[in-house]
This record gives sequence, structure tokens and C-alpha cells, in this order.
Amino acid sequence: MLKELVGTVTSDKMAKTRVVRVDRLVQHPLYRKTMKLRTKFYAHDEKNVSKAGDKVRIQACRPLSRTKRWQVMEIIK
Repeated sequence: MLKELVGTVTSDKMAKTRVVRVDRLVQHPLYRKTMKLRTKFYAHDEKNVSKAGDKVRIQACRPLSRTKRWQVMEIIK
């Protein structure tokens, strides 16, 4: 089972590469406050179909470059 995440495309300026922001809620270990954390992933988009603002599902894959370890599986919205 490969790891899958859902996030929003924030940049589509590179060829066949998308920057995807994944938001998640985490509870602080000591103070128990819920915090919103954001992580940026570089994902491979072979057909250049996703655009900035799209909600996409990304999946972990083998290293494709120095920073790309994810690929765009589908456009949700």
C-alpha cells in the first residue's frame, strides 16, 4: 500500500512538476491546542493537466529528481 495524500496545487510554473500544499490538523503534545500544519510536496504530473487551485490526490513513488518523490494520481476538483 503506497502512501496517498490530498492537497491543493499552489504552483504549476514548472514543466511536469506541481507544488502541492497538504494541510493537516495536529494536536500540540503539551498544550492540547489543535494546530494547522502545512507541508509542501513536489509532485510529478506527466501530462501537465492540473492547474493552480486544483485539489489533487498524490501518491508516493520512487525518487524522480532531487526533490520529487510524489506523483499526481487524479484531479479531484
